[in-house]
Amino acid sequence: MAAKAGDNPDSLMSLCTVFCLKNLRRTMCYTGERNKLCLRPDVFLPSEICDKLVNVYMDLVYTDSNFEAQDGFFQLFSDPRSTRLTRLQLRDLVRDKDVEAIKKQVGKLSVTLICICVCNVNESLCIFINNHSQLLLLLNADTDKDSPKNGFNRLRLLNLGGMQAVVDVEALLKPLPALTSLDLSGVYLPRPAFLAQWRDRLASLVLYNVDLSEELISTVVQMSRLRHLDISRENQRNSKFKMTRKILTSIVQSLGNLVSLDISGHIMLDNCTVPQFEDAMGRPSIEPSKSSIYPFQELKRPLQFLGLYNTTLCNVTHIPAYKVTGSKNEEQVLNAIEAYTESRPELAHRAINQLFDIARIQHCSQLLRALQLVIAALKCHKYDKSIQVTGSAALFYLTNTEYRNEQSVRLRRQVIEVVLNGMEQYQEVTVQRNCCLTLCNFSIPEELEFQYHRVNLLLLKILEPARQDESIQRIAVHLCNALVCQVDNDHKEAVGKMGFVKTMLNLIQKKLQDRMCDQVMEFSWSALWNITDETPDNCQMFLNCNGMDLFLDCLQEFPDKQELHRNMLGLLGNVAEVRALRPQLLTSQFITVFSNLLDSKADGIEVSYNACGVLSHIMFDGPDVWSVEDPERDWVMDKMWDAIQSWDVTSRRNINYRSFEPILRLLPQGISPVSQHWATWALFNLVSVYPSKYCPLLVKEGGVALLEKVLELDSSQPETKDMARKVTTSMQTMKND
Repeated sequence: MAAKAGDNPDSLMSLCTVFCLKNLRRTMCYTGERNKLCLRPDVFLPSEICDKLVNVYMDLVYTDSNFEAQDGFFQLFSDPRSTRLTRLQLRDLVRDKDVEAIKKQVGKLSVTLICICVCNVNESLCIFINNHSQLLLLLNADTDKDSPKNGFNRLRLLNLGGMQAVVDVEALLKPLPALTSLDLSGVYLPRPAFLAQWRDRLASLVLYNVDLSEELISTVVQMSRLRHLDISRENQRNSKFKMTRKILTSIVQSLGNLVSLDISGHIMLDNCTVPQFEDAMGRPSIEPSKSSIYPFQELKRPLQFLGLYNTTLCNVTHIPAYKVTGSKNEEQVLNAIEAYTESRPELAHRAINQLFDIARIQHCSQLLRALQLVIAALKCHKYDKSIQVTGSAALFYLTNTEYRNEQSVRLRRQVIEVVLNGMEQYQEVTVQRNCCLTLCNFSIPEELEFQYHRVNLLLLKILEPARQDESIQRIAVHLCNALVCQVDNDHKEAVGKMGFVKTMLNLIQKKLQDRMCDQVMEFSWSALWNITDETPDNCQMFLNCNGMDLFLDCLQEFPDKQELHRNMLGLLGNVAEVRALRPQLLTSQFITVFSNLLDSKADGIEVSYNACGVLSHIMFDGPDVWSVEDPERDWVMDKMWDAIQSWDVTSRRNINYRSFEPILRLLPQGISPVSQHWATWALFNLVSVYPSKYCPLLVKEGGVALLEKVLELDSSQPETKDMARKVTTSMQTMKND
């Protein structure tokens, strides 16, 4: 059997890193004075582990709603004698005092790295940061007398992309001669010629959304060592610079070491593609000589990466690159999501929207990759509304029945986690609807059980009375109902304590005020029926929250709604099973209502059957507790007998029993023969119509022995004994078969 998509397990390193970060004081730390987080004195962490800890910590803080940031975490890495840092990616969530802690290590760390660089030129300190004040804090770090000026003369990778404030970039970068990789996305460059300082060193230069000029381009083409150049734009608005065939040709000819080029978002002023008839010739090729784009025919070899997103160039046939971003097909769209998710959410958002159309209208052929990329985007941009809207919509189509068999349990759990993250962060209607619809693609409650408490809390929050969107209400109530169906009583009790019962009753109250019996009303009663099953505490909550008044009001307001009546009576059957609560049902008004419902033909026999079940449990308490003068107990029992005899014992049922215990307790007794008869009829019907499901359950719970006792009791009625005998005979026949 082939492995399903996403079955590869996390590495041991990844698992251990996450465990340690979630259990710092139980693993490598202890609590010092004033509750300070301190590294254990016997712990030394090499750079591979330190880098992993810090960067995974940042990811967890940013993407995991259940992960709490640890005050003093960065102080753990302030001493280079016990920790080593080489590659950091600091986000906006990092505070100045955290940077202060890292600053303490920078000087000594740089000295160490200089020594290492003598024998390994690839070893260096790399910093990705988009908060200019924190960067200045680092660059102006005090150092000890043995350190070179400010400890950063070996800094090789620097990302200033997205810097909000206007700073003198030239002055900022001048003391950093060793730079080989520089990201200046969105940075204002009034005098770009200063970049020539690194023309013999820079291997990577990113100028995304930088206003290009002839001076800047002429400086860039001097950088003969460049392997990666990004001069792309989000769009053409407000751009004075126009890309020409001549400029593109100059870039290709001057930068012979290029392996990666991104010109997304640019419109070519003059035609730089071959004629259409020539483009259509032969199978798609990545050979530069066959390129449909004239300037790229000058390439010595195919590029590893070529960004053509939001350009017309992505539509040609022959593109000399192994990986191309664009919107022509699924491969280009997935490449775009992969390339732009981390630092360009505005482009990732567009690409995910295009993937949504592919999954909705066509067919997604790279399901695993698509899901992983969308999950990564949703995690990375938890606070970006546009990503959350398009990503959650794409997940709905990528997890539907068509693709389900290709997905592993692990992958589907990752989907659930990012969906719940979105529900937590955004109360906006579209995100909530998309997330709820996506959850409907899963087997409930089985696939959601690992997040059971969390998902119920989120759904109940959606169903707060202030929420008026009907479609979300309907989906959320459906999910709530499914979540409390077929789960153990501990789960139901826990959900009840979250306010589940009161929330459902509030919804019912609102629908009553609007005089509307729709799916929300019916699902709410169904959910209450499920959550009160064998859970006395939830039954008590129902009564305490005036549930019986709402029952009567609904019965009066919607006399012809059969599904509604069935759900309400099923719920009251659960309440009646709790002996301590039955006195609250023993009123003239309630007994009269239940007695009248015995004559109901709604939903086959279901309403009449459930009404008789409620009365059977009340009768089981005996005549001594019957405090109602009207109607009389004997009159009600006669009416119950008539109702039971009118039912077809071969009726197919709209009901599901997880246990026969509430029915079985009515068998070995003589205080209420009609209750015994109702219980025996129920068992005979269920084991006759659904033998494979209910015969094993009857045997498991000792029902056969109790039916034999019914046959022995003198108080048992002949009709009851006859039915009990038929059940035991059927069970024996099945056993022999």
